[in-house]
Amino acid sequence: MSKVWFITGATRGLGTQIGRAALAAGDTVVVTGRRREAVTQAFGPDNDRVLSLALDVRREDQARAAVEAAVGRFGRIDVLVNNAGYGALAIFEETNDADARAQYDTNLFGVMNVTRAVLPVMRRRRSGRIINVSSLGGIVGGQSGSLYCGAKFAVEGFSEALAEEVARLGIRVSIVEPGFFRTDFLDEKSAHYSSRALEDYAEVSAQLRRAYRDHNHKQAGDPMKLARAIVSIAGHENPPLRFAAGSDAVASVRGKISRLQADLDAWESLSRNTDADSAANERPEGALEA
Repeated sequence: MSKVWFITGATRGLGTQIGRAALAAGDTVVVTGRRREAVTQAFGPDNDRVLSLALDVRREDQARAAVEAAVGRFGRIDVLVNNAGYGALAIFEETNDADARAQYDTNLFGVMNVTRAVLPVMRRRRSGRIINVSSLGGIVGGQSGSLYCGAKFAVEGFSEALAEEVARLGIRVSIVEPGFFRTDFLDEKSAHYSSRALEDYAEVSAQLRRAYRDHNHKQAGDPMKLARAIVSIAGHENPPLRFAAGSDAVASVRGKISRLQADLDAWESLSRNTDADSAANERPEGALEA
């Protein structure tokens, strides 16, 4: 049975490729972006398998309206892809509060707004797939990623908790963690750099910007292949909770696992010594780990 997809950030890059891959698989797509004309330019005029909608994910009212329009046209939403976002790539001390709030408003709260609007549709049908596009930066932090990684780490925590909450309702959640892919993510129109400059960080900031500029459109990852992989995940009976995309992501995640294991082993004795003498070894069923 063909699926109905709802994709955010579909005007370009990975979002566009996911929409095209879903269409190639015989599915129907609702493709959204802040400017509807840009979505239409990417997918052409609406037809019996394509609906283009304006959606600024930062606006909860727009998320609800877009979902209502999608259901009004196609009757359901089978797959939600939260893809909209951008990269705030700057040394933390060179950013300000407005930079941080703007990054979180789109990359985290935007995901929550659209998910909150779609969940009632999926609950009624007792089925659905939610695919949240995180990043390698959602599991491994790095220089210039304090805001971006912070937001993506939050997406991962949100998604992992959500997955437990909705599994009983037939809804599955997957987190996609792309490494560096050959999209326009590092273009100036997508990446946001420092709002101010501090001398102590001048050298590293310049190095990072040069590295991003030199790496742009030379990344190892193929966005079309990733889009096809996401279509495959959406159709799998047992999709992964996390999917590291790209050989660079696989290597970095393995390194992170090794570092976590090393820290856990090295400090296990002190960790266990923080328990109360009468502490139970089990957490309440269904509760948080901490």
